[in-house]
Amino acid sequence: MPRSTPTDDFPTATSDLQEDTEEIIHSTSLRSSGPPTLRKNEHLQFLLRNLRQGFPARYISYDASQPWLLFWTIQSFSVMQVGMDPETKQKAIDTIMAWQHPDGGFGGGPGQAAHLLPTYASICTLAVVGRPGAGGGWDQIDREKIYNWFMSLKQPDGSFLVTHDGEVDTRGIYCLLVAAYLLDILTPELIAGTAAFIASCQTYEGGFASASHPYFSAESSESPSQSSCLPFPRPRLGEAHGGYTFCALASWVLLEPFLPEGESQPTIDGKRLLRWLVNMQGTEIELGGFKGRTNKLVDGCYSWWVGGEFALLEALGISGYSHHADLEPSQHQDYSDESWDDVDESLFNCKALQEYILLVGQHVTGGLRDKPPKNADAYHTLYCLSGLSAAQHRVFPSVMRKSELNSLWNNVEETPELKMREAAFSSALCWTEEEGTSKIVGPASNKVNATHPLFNLTITHAEAIMSHFYGQTVPRHSFKRT
Repeated sequence: MPRSTPTDDFPTATSDLQEDTEEIIHSTSLRSSGPPTLRKNEHLQFLLRNLRQGFPARYISYDASQPWLLFWTIQSFSVMQVGMDPETKQKAIDTIMAWQHPDGGFGGGPGQAAHLLPTYASICTLAVVGRPGAGGGWDQIDREKIYNWFMSLKQPDGSFLVTHDGEVDTRGIYCLLVAAYLLDILTPELIAGTAAFIASCQTYEGGFASASHPYFSAESSESPSQSSCLPFPRPRLGEAHGGYTFCALASWVLLEPFLPEGESQPTIDGKRLLRWLVNMQGTEIELGGFKGRTNKLVDGCYSWWVGGEFALLEALGISGYSHHADLEPSQHQDYSDESWDDVDESLFNCKALQEYILLVGQHVTGGLRDKPPKNADAYHTLYCLSGLSAAQHRVFPSVMRKSELNSLWNNVEETPELKMREAAFSSALCWTEEEGTSKIVGPASNKVNATHPLFNLTITHAEAIMSHFYGQTVPRHSFKRT
């Protein structure tokens, strides 16, 4: 048995739970015989039962998260390379459009208040199932109202409320930025000060907390909403967390093309972030799963929330990868264990993460889970699959692809607004899968689709919806793509 996590002589409920979890994970992994296999058919049946028959009664607490239930299900199909028939797509479109709020954005269900998080889930699901034209969803999105609603949520420190009278956190900012990118409603006014707020959420550990406390200038006697927000002190609100960190880092990458120049440019500590992320991967006895906070248990969903962040680090030049984006890689692929090189350039153990998902993340009756002995659910099914994708594929922003997109941009005016649209379009769609470098644990059938590190959509779906709203033609990729 691999070495257990060291403890002191003062056992606590937490240390006891850690020990019990390690024993369960270890014993569960030993019960697997033969090469670990992704049981796609069982997971498909699990998802279809939820989609066709309705979710079990235990999901009643998700009544205000109906768009998420649909997104987790439909994006799981996309990751597993499962297509959908036109009738099912149309039912999904009609359901989503019933969530659109008359004043802009999408609510968690029909008649519910608009909220940034279900707005992200609704738009991303429409990216998969929607289409242009009447009844296709895309052209029925009221983008002007969404933009105005976004602006009504904006705070003086550059952050956003997740809903009117709601809280501020990095999840909401990420959801807003993804929606603004996909729908072509990004403006300088919308993102003013947002990067500085994101930077203020980084903790001493290197990861990001949910938010920070704003401090306002005392020079004005007006209300805080009319006062200037001070750059410091801005103490962090809470500890570093994998989910908040993903949202903060992805937001930072989305905002990077528009960061102000000079001394006023906000910065994040990339080295400290990298150190924190690599330490979130579990030890051998935890099978290399990821945890979301320091001294916490591993959890399958962090396969994406943490494992998916390393591609984002590479986009910022933090990862230390030395790739050659403009050279065509080898098309040869060997799926045997011997294909794992002695020297792995990855910053996390991709092989171990795949083994965690395949050996203990899959539930025997279908679906994926946090860890044994827990049940499968729609949330963990998607984020385990997305984490599996991140461990199998290398997706990175290609300089050549970005240049190609810029060269085909069909607006000739050089206004700041058009420059911003072009920068958003090319920086979002230059992400490319490096073919011939994927590493698959188990048989070749375990391979899943590559997912876009910024959106958690397939690259094809991101290209389709953005090309529609930006009115641009997306050129074919030079290399073969799944």
